[in-house]
Amino acid sequence: MARAGLTADRITAAAADLADETGFDNVTLSALARHFGVKDASLYSHVKNVRDLRTRVALLAGGELIDGIAVAVAGRSGRDALMAFADAYRAYAIAHPGRYAATQIRIDPALAADSPAMRRTGEITYGMLRGYGLAEPDLTDAVRLLRSTFHGFLGIEAQGGFHHVRDVDASWRQVVAALHVALEHWPAPSAEEANHA
Repeated sequence: MARAGLTADRITAAAADLADETGFDNVTLSALARHFGVKDASLYSHVKNVRDLRTRVALLAGGELIDGIAVAVAGRSGRDALMAFADAYRAYAIAHPGRYAATQIRIDPALAADSPAMRRTGEITYGMLRGYGLAEPDLTDAVRLLRSTFHGFLGIEAQGGFHHVRDVDASWRQVVAALHVALEHWPAPSAEEANHA
């Protein structure tokens, strides 16, 4: 029997929960239809297709992630802000692996531009990095450095890939401290890069 009250938001929330339970790649309309006790077709009046559904989950998760980061970094600057940012990022990824995986997908630029969560992510991340005296194009490079470092570390951690006796939390703190040093001593562009600019 179909459950009443289906909405796009309710379906998206259920999909996010399913992503955390079974993996983001396993989020399908069929799985959600089973969850709600309805036919697959019942969901199509609320979401267009599985890509639309996964994009909605990504936007939901991105909003949750940046909300947690915003609380963590409020009133902080420099190394303290960076550590708070990194810890909030890592905590979300560990607590919500499926949602976190969703935040890594490519979002249509038009949707991203219209998303309050995506704009907030840019404002908070770039705001923190401007505290290091960075401006474009260094800001974009620094964002890419943080994202790739965090994501790489978290991916290895999630797979149980850190086998050394060294405490993983201690390594995480050192990695973030090293990022702080790199941001404080950001390299000047090379002559070739300056000519291209």
